[in-house]
Amino acid sequence: MPAQKQKPKPRPVGRPKLMQGAKSTTVIVRFSAEDRKKLEAAAKASKQTLSEWIRSTLNASLER
Repeated sequence: MPAQKQKPKPRPVGRPKLMQGAKSTTVIVRFSAEDRKKLEAAAKASKQTLSEWIRSTLNASLER
């Protein structure tokens, strides 16, 4: 009699755990449509995502 193959374990449901040191909080900020376009243009000019650009700009401002 041939050996039966074991079924693979199902993957856990939900989002994978964050790596240590990963960002863990969210701040919700509202911008006007005009301001959002300006922010997106600045981020694109620096070849960053909008989130990266906002984060780096705020960090630079705090380091003064």
